[in-house]
Amino acid sequence: MSRRGLGAVASVLDQAASSATNILVLVLAARLSSASGFADFSMVYVTFSVLLGLNMAYVGQTVVLEKGGRLATVCRSSVLFTAAASAVAGLLLAVVGLALAGDAGRAFLALGLVLAPVLVQDGLRYCFSALRVPQRALAADSLRLLCVVAALAAQPAGASAGRLVLVWGLSALPALGLGLWLLRPHVRGARADLRPYLRRGHLGQRFVVEFAVGNGSSQLAVLGLGAFATPLAVGALRGATTLFGPLNVLFNSANAFGPPVVGRASGKRGVVRLTALMGAALAVLGAGWAAVLYALPDRLGRHLLGDTWAAAAALLPATGAQYAVMGLGTCALLTLRVLNPKATLSLQIVFSLLSVALLLGGYALWGVAGAAWGLALGSAAKAAAGWLRVARLETPAPEVATAA
Repeated sequence: MSRRGLGAVASVLDQAASSATNILVLVLAARLSSASGFADFSMVYVTFSVLLGLNMAYVGQTVVLEKGGRLATVCRSSVLFTAAASAVAGLLLAVVGLALAGDAGRAFLALGLVLAPVLVQDGLRYCFSALRVPQRALAADSLRLLCVVAALAAQPAGASAGRLVLVWGLSALPALGLGLWLLRPHVRGARADLRPYLRRGHLGQRFVVEFAVGNGSSQLAVLGLGAFATPLAVGALRGATTLFGPLNVLFNSANAFGPPVVGRASGKRGVVRLTALMGAALAVLGAGWAAVLYALPDRLGRHLLGDTWAAAAALLPATGAQYAVMGLGTCALLTLRVLNPKATLSLQIVFSLLSVALLLGGYALWGVAGAAWGLALGSAAKAAAGWLRVARLETPAPEVATAA
């Protein structure tokens, strides 16, 4: 296998290791916690997911676009900026945690204490990707996976959300140390420059907008359910989506590695034929995985999610439908990214906001099940609009597809 092929395999495996870490963290937390304890943990983990996405958008995506002789400076600067920004955010979270009463407050306080090392460790992935050494990211993220599973598995049943968050965060330190050690030869002698991250017009600001309307809006809507409705709703929704974690690996891989493959297809017809087949395959996998989970005996379900299983199992039909149509929607957006990259932002804005409205409206009318079906309906609308936009595209010039 060529060096490029080995790099692609390492990147896919690294994405799988990172996704597996997120899945197993939630599974282990659900098994160790009561339903209310997992709800508190989920509130904190959703908050972390939003901050992780913001850091990925503002810092990570700009790092991987860098080329040439500035890579060492950019990588060193990104690590220092992430450390400084996450320390400030962690301090604010700690203040919020101290202001809140009960287990939820202690969980947010714990997140504030461990936020910086966790975000810096994750941010190293983008440096290794830009430097074209993804195997180093795989080594650090594999160690992260092993450490977090071992640390959480050693906790007693009934452990508080604050304790689980603290253990989860501190388990990132070995992987952080390994990642910094592996990065050091590539950035030795480079000087950090944080000024580009503070300037108006920084490219990351556009990526933050896309994240906010694409992913962050739905995450914040779920978090809002816990703040204004009931934290148990967050636990149920997070528990159900955790079970579909393997499909997230496929969706993320399609987004990351799909454009170069699809871009080689012959013309618009070839691109659409290939992405339509991919979308159909992902939709079938989503429906099939939902059927497997729905048929899972309660004994095995409780082994996976503990007390949260009962609430999460009731949402499987809706969440399964959502993931089936998400496969179609992912490939619609992939098609547009190859044929006309500027066509995706308006779709993300309109239909992500629609999904939030349907989630909140569904909860107001039919409770947690209504919220889950609202998300499914929003995903279906985005997929339909995406393919309609594809059908209306004119045949692109060859260089447009290549540039994407």
